[in-house]
Amino acid sequence: MVDYKTQENLLSVPLEKLVTKFKLKPLTPDVDISKIELVQPEVNRPALQLSGFYDHFDSNRVQLIGMVEYAYLEKIGERERDRTLSKLFSHNLPCLILTRDLQAFPELLVHAELNKVPIYLSEMPTSEFISEVIRWLKRKLAPTITMHGVLIDIYGEGVIITGESGIGKSEAALELIKRGHRLVADDAVEIKRVSSNTLIGTCPAVIQYFVELRGVGIIDIRQMFGVEAVKATQTIDLFLKMETWDDKKVYDRLGLEEEYMEILGNKIVSHSIPVRPGRNIAIICEAAAVNHRQKKMGYNAAKVLNERVLSNMLNYNEED
Repeated sequence: MVDYKTQENLLSVPLEKLVTKFKLKPLTPDVDISKIELVQPEVNRPALQLSGFYDHFDSNRVQLIGMVEYAYLEKIGERERDRTLSKLFSHNLPCLILTRDLQAFPELLVHAELNKVPIYLSEMPTSEFISEVIRWLKRKLAPTITMHGVLIDIYGEGVIITGESGIGKSEAALELIKRGHRLVADDAVEIKRVSSNTLIGTCPAVIQYFVELRGVGIIDIRQMFGVEAVKATQTIDLFLKMETWDDKKVYDRLGLEEEYMEILGNKIVSHSIPVRPGRNIAIICEAAAVNHRQKKMGYNAAKVLNERVLSNMLNYNEED
C-alpha cells in the first residue's frame, strides 16, 4: 500500500505573497491585508459585472481591470461610475489590480477604502499579467499530497520509487545519482496536481537533498556530488513499486498492457519491480524510464515484438 497523506482543499495563499511576487504598487496603503487569503487559482476581469450582470460572479477571485474595463469606466461618467463601483465593491473582493500603470479613478479609491478592499497597480500588460498570476496561483493552490518514496530525474523522466521501509529505495537512488541522474526528494515527496495531466514533485525544505543510508547515516547529496546531482522540482512521469520477490506471484514479462497508479485523480504509469539479491535495481529503473520515454515518442518494444511473433506464426502456417 502506498503511504501518503492528502492536504487537498486546505491551501490558501496570503495576498502579501502575491504582492511581493509581482512587485505590485499599493494604492490603498491604509487597508490591512494581513488576514486576506487567496483561495481561487483564477483571475476575473469584471467586464460583465461593471455592466450590471452579477449572475455566477465569483467574488473570491483576484479582480483585474485592464484597458477594456478602464475605457468603459472612463466612458460612463462620474455618477454612473460611482454607482457601478459601489455595487462591485459590495461583494467582498479580496483585492483589485490595475494593469498597464492605469491611473485609478477617485471613485475607485473611495469605495475601496470604504469596503476595506486593497487596490494595486502593475505595469505589466493585462494578458501577460493574467497568465503569470494564474500559473503562479495554480502551483501555490494545487491539491497536494506527501508520499513516502524517492523522486529521481532519470533522462528527463520523473520517476517515483516506492516500497516498504528498508527495501533499498535510497540505495537505488544513490546508485542512480552516481550514474549521472538527479535527486529531487528522498523519503518524502510532495506532489502537486497543477493540471489534469501534470503532477509536480518537490521535497520538503527541511530534508531537501539529504538521503538516509542505513548503517551509514545521513548524507548530503548536493555537498557530496555537487549541484548537478540535484534538482528542485520535477514533473512525475513514472511510478515504480519495489517489492520483495515472491516466487508464487506472476510478474508481467511483456508489458503489452500498462498499469496505472492514480494520484490526485491523475493516472501515472506504474510498474512493480521484484527485488532479490543479484538484481541491479538502478539499471532496471534506467531501463524503465527510457522504455517509458520511447512509448511516449511512439515506439513500444513489447508491441513490436508481439507483431513480429504473430507475423512469424502466420507465415509459418501459410508455408504448411
